[in-house]
Amino acid sequence: MRKVVSLPLLVGCLLFLVPALAMYHGTTTYLMRVWSTDDFTYSYFIPLVVAYLIWEKRIELACEPAYRTWAGLLPALLGIVLYWMGELGGEFTIMFISLWLLCVGSLWSILGWRKLRVIAFPVILVLAMVPPPNILYSSLTLRLKLISSQIGVQILQWWGLSAYREGNVIDLGFTRLQVVDACSGLRYFFPLIVLAILLAYFFKGPLWKKLLIVASAIPVSIVTNSMRIASVGILYQFMGPAAAEGFFHDFSGWFIFMISLGIILLEMAVLKRIVPDRSGISQTDGPVSDIPAAACSGQGQPTGLLRFVWPQFLIILLLMGATAAGVQGVSNREHIPLNKPFSEFPDTVGGWTARRITMEQAYLDELKLNDYLLADFRNSRGDVINCYVAFNDLQSKGKASHSPSSCLPGSGWELKDPDKVSVTDGVGRTITINRAMMVMGNERRLTYYWFNQRGRILTDLYQIKLYNLVDSIGLNRTDGALIRLITPLGENEPPAMADGRLAEFIKQFNPILNRFLPSGGKM
Repeated sequence: MRKVVSLPLLVGCLLFLVPALAMYHGTTTYLMRVWSTDDFTYSYFIPLVVAYLIWEKRIELACEPAYRTWAGLLPALLGIVLYWMGELGGEFTIMFISLWLLCVGSLWSILGWRKLRVIAFPVILVLAMVPPPNILYSSLTLRLKLISSQIGVQILQWWGLSAYREGNVIDLGFTRLQVVDACSGLRYFFPLIVLAILLAYFFKGPLWKKLLIVASAIPVSIVTNSMRIASVGILYQFMGPAAAEGFFHDFSGWFIFMISLGIILLEMAVLKRIVPDRSGISQTDGPVSDIPAAACSGQGQPTGLLRFVWPQFLIILLLMGATAAGVQGVSNREHIPLNKPFSEFPDTVGGWTARRITMEQAYLDELKLNDYLLADFRNSRGDVINCYVAFNDLQSKGKASHSPSSCLPGSGWELKDPDKVSVTDGVGRTITINRAMMVMGNERRLTYYWFNQRGRILTDLYQIKLYNLVDSIGLNRTDGALIRLITPLGENEPPAMADGRLAEFIKQFNPILNRFLPSGGKM
């Protein structure tokens, strides 16, 4: 039987590693750090699964002839483009996908489409190791927490307990349980979907059944995680805090995951019995073990010097080498400091007097801010506006502005009626900013927030990523600030009064803030 892994292929892998390590050293370091978190530890097993799936196809792979092709340059070129977008825009996920595309392009160039098609599934499965973008991850975490809390409360009420929910906090009367990020269900959500994909791959049946198996993993993960949250509430009255921490907490997570897996296996058995496949065609997703080794001809295999010299692959290596060298010239972007530190921000803004608040070091370590302003401004009528300004002198991968929509709903808050409003900024401009109502029980707060990015007023993180990319090239800078204002509403106070209060404060606050923030354009 012909060897699946030949000497030319091994040489190609070693040659590929040299520019890849130069381009993605920081990215892979970040990836290993993410894998060490509880939500993504399953990623360590993906390479082993991929290796097994390729080994399973070893006979079919060996029997397909290798054809050198220029088509592999297409995904490779796209990978180079995404690399620059990720490097300059400050997004790790794009960097991971660019590395994957370069790998696919190289394999395509060396092996040809027919061999690559044989191992297409394990090659695509590699993407399961890639964590989602922070924007999507934060939003997904929040949504899963809220959904799990809602269903968990419903289960508790069916059980006969008096339970109600405030955001992601469940009040049981005798205690309050907070559904933190660790209980969002993501650490079961992602691996369960990956397992469902693998089970669907080996499942003998039509495509719609396979898709149903994968899709069902989503509601199964959410419902079983809600059952886990409800079980904590039920057992808390007998076990106390031990029900929500320590060994029982970890064991319940493992037990719920096994239940989720069992439900999917049961679903596969039901699909096999009640909706049998009547096509009469035997589907073979596994290895083509009935192909004798003698049937594998050497047709199309390069000989002589061509076994080691592949013009298409060499071009990809040259593109990677040029990119690794070129990024050094633009990666040293300027750190643009504040015109003055926020410690010099005046304690009086118009008729508002500030009471400064110091942020805990744990939050500062997470946010990686260069400077911040956090204060409660109070006027003579007793109205309060909480002001938070977070500044980064350089936004890069893992260090960028965060949206309040991903952190405010924590600790029981819900963001309702998100919208955009136009206000006067106090320097002759009308700007469009975000507006949302924060609700927790009977308490209401109105929040305005926006991003000042090198003089531009932006309202979402996708705009920030785009302009970070543009300004990395044009201005060699990516500094920016998040501005967030929150004011509480009285018991019967109409929202219009809070809108007017915030709009009036912005007129007085923004001109002072602009004296601290770096101006737009080249420095």
